Amino acid sequence: MKAKHQRLTLALLALGAVVVAGLLALSALKDQASFFYAPSDVKRDGLPLGRAVRLGGMVADGSVKRAADGVTVHFTVTDGAATTPVVFAGIVPNLFREKSGVVAEGQFQADGRFVASNLLAKHDEKYMPPEMAGKMHETKTLAPDRGS
Repeated sequence: MKAKHQRLTLALLALGAVVVAGLLALSALKDQASFFYAPSDVKRDGLPLGRAVRLGGMVADGSVKRAADGVTVHFTVTDGAATTPVVFAGIVPNLFREKSGVVAEGQFQADGRFVASNLLAKHDEKYMPPEMAGKMHETKTLAPDRGS
């Protein structure tokens, strides 16, 4: 076999290996992919039962209720058009509060509830960590005064 044919054969084998690896990765991730839904998507398309999804929106005002066990939290997620009841058992993030953004990871139940296994609290673009907030007001002038 000529060197030109060997290079072509190796290139085609490498391309085939990359395609096979990509297909294997996609098939493995298909079951692990977590899709994002808003309450109005669920209302329009129905409940995606039996798979891990993310539910995102705002925590409805007055909807946060803590159970007697101290770790279970019931609240409602809304996007302005629809609402979805959520149950979470665990420690909620510090930024979790009513009228704030939240992304809940978990599964829908047949009765319409969303059972969250993880909560991600969102903040607006004005958020600044407390350590940085105080330093923003400390200004130091490094340039010499040119007024004299």
